[in-house]
Amino acid sequence: MSSNSLKRLEGKVALITGGASGIGESTAKLFVQHGAKVVIADIQDDLGTSICEQLGGHETISYVHCDVTSDSDVRDAVDLAVSKFGKLDIMFNNAGVGRLETSILESSNENFKRVMDINVYGGFLGAKHAARVMIPAKKGCILFTASVLSVMGGFSEHAYVASKHALVGLAKNLCVEMGQYGIRVNCISPHGVATPLLIKETGMEKEALESLVSEEGVLKGEVLEAEDVAAAALYLASDEAKYLSGVNLMVDGGFSITNPSLSLAVKSRLS
Repeated sequence: MSSNSLKRLEGKVALITGGASGIGESTAKLFVQHGAKVVIADIQDDLGTSICEQLGGHETISYVHCDVTSDSDVRDAVDLAVSKFGKLDIMFNNAGVGRLETSILESSNENFKRVMDINVYGGFLGAKHAARVMIPAKKGCILFTASVLSVMGGFSEHAYVASKHALVGLAKNLCVEMGQYGIRVNCISPHGVATPLLIKETGMEKEALESLVSEEGVLKGEVLEAEDVAAAALYLASDEAKYLSGVNLMVDGGFSITNPSLSLAVKSRLS
């Protein structure tokens, strides 16, 4: 096969929020590798600019400062993609925040609002402005980074879990409306990934965090990395997934279908 035939996003234009680090950064790099023109939208200006320089400069990839809770920032990011590269094929709403606290008594009102604003309202704005340019073109792909906690409870703060459940609901509703215009809408729900955000929140080193997630995971012998989530985004954004819409793709090694409580209790009693 020729190298061109392996470029699964050749001729496509993508906008990735939260694209300056973690899953977004890995996705931006993979999308460029597969022939896409990419706009990174983030608030981490130095990191975003550095990635653009690494990946070939402004002919292939651009950076724009974007607070996803600002309607005008998201609108401008979408407009930049269209003005610079001529269209928008892929909108990846990836920006998100969260904390590990689980007690509602310890949860601050301000933090709950912040998490919902970034994770849900930010995703809504991204989808809204993407739809504004995709509907006339009658094609496009809208993606959201959800989480394994979009189908489970526990393990994280109430705001984060609620926001990820809400994203899946938003995607399902958008799937129905956008389908009449040929626009696909899907979610990607990874298990724990040792991103800079999670490393900072846990205070653990990357290797230690990956070891912990692997140890409590269902699928053994593999470590979930940001590149694996990027690969899922590549598939859903490509023409190979042309009839997939309304899907919440679990990238969790089977973790979300397993409740280990009974087996752990039995082992504890028998040990």
